[in-house]
Amino acid sequence: MKVKWLGHASFLLTAESGSCIITDPYQPGAFGTINYGPIEEPADIVTVSHDHGDHNDAKSIKGNPQIVNTPGERQVSGIRIKGIPAHHDTSGGRERGSNIIFCFTLDGMNVCHAGDLGHQPTAGQLSQIGQVDVLLVPVGGKFTLDAKGANDLVETLKTKVVIPMHFKTPKCDLPLAGVDDFLKMRKDVKRLKASEVSLKKEALPSATETLVLEPAL
Repeated sequence: MKVKWLGHASFLLTAESGSCIITDPYQPGAFGTINYGPIEEPADIVTVSHDHGDHNDAKSIKGNPQIVNTPGERQVSGIRIKGIPAHHDTSGGRERGSNIIFCFTLDGMNVCHAGDLGHQPTAGQLSQIGQVDVLLVPVGGKFTLDAKGANDLVETLKTKVVIPMHFKTPKCDLPLAGVDDFLKMRKDVKRLKASEVSLKKEALPSATETLVLEPAL
């Protein structure tokens, strides 16, 4: 499986079969703060965790993908997808609405994209999430989990690989924290100086490894 960070909360996940998922495609220029470039990569599947402009531009993705923007379990293009209802805040969605945590099975690995998760998952949500090999987690705070909240989630899930997302960068001017506060809490950190990494089930680390990608766009 290849994991490519396009920017913000948007990733391109490519299975060995060639099937591709794009998560939470942003609208370039959304809110006047999202300055990542247009997403040109095609996909078979697009997931949308919630209907905000920096996460919901599924219509712009090429390849006539199937759009998945509701909770539930399904299989698309040979990939098992589970959408778990959650919230964008700590008050049951009363501040910022709902959020969907998406879990995928690709090449024998369980991948969890937390979307704009704003709270620690309940026991019921954790049961639905299950075992996680690769966690894509927001760390910038303000609208989502902050560094401590993201770190707590990593420790709860005991994931093998964690890739931070949704933090302040030169191309994201939202009032978010950068990634460094989160990295200070992690032990095994690798700044890859690349936008993409290849992962194989048999080569996953025994203890949690944090991979920091550069946005592709």
